[in-house]
Amino acid sequence: MPFVQPKLLMALSLAAMTVAVSGCNSYKPAPRAFNEATIQPYALDSGDRLRITVFDQPSMTNTYTIDQAGYIAFPLVGQVPARGRTLQQLSGQIAQKLKQGYLRDPDVTIDVDRYRSVFIMGEVGQSGQYAYVPGMTVQNAVAVAGGFTSRANQSAVDVTRKINGQVMTGRVNISSAIVAGDTIYVRERLF
Repeated sequence: MPFVQPKLLMALSLAAMTVAVSGCNSYKPAPRAFNEATIQPYALDSGDRLRITVFDQPSMTNTYTIDQAGYIAFPLVGQVPARGRTLQQLSGQIAQKLKQGYLRDPDVTIDVDRYRSVFIMGEVGQSGQYAYVPGMTVQNAVAVAGGFTSRANQSAVDVTRKINGQVMTGRVNISSAIVAGDTIYVRERLF
């Protein structure tokens, strides 16, 4: 092996450490819209299963799943766009479509039968896909996934969330609320 001068070795070591440390700071705190998404009315998306009730119409009352394209197939009216809408907006939209030649004054109510899953990865006991429960925090989600491993950074995690059709990632503490569809990544601690 050729002889490397101590100053060059020190400069290369310093450069490598700078790159390593700057990589740790590549994430910024979660943007404002990221945190506001947890207090907004629930926005529907693919994978949500809805219980739709049309008063006095038992043949239309059923559970419907929002497909990958963001639609539900509803009797008589066909495909109804659901992605990004609230429960109230979707019930109004279905009622409006039913008024157009099918029912005189439809009374439509919608409840979420099953929320889309959350995904938990990284330094947890059992990475995977888990059921979302309203009011869930990062800490609850990690507990469902078997808790933190001995190498886990237990102070903050990276959460990836879709907001208004845009995918964002932000670093949050473990007491932060999550929403259905979030992906939680628990990083390894440095020391």
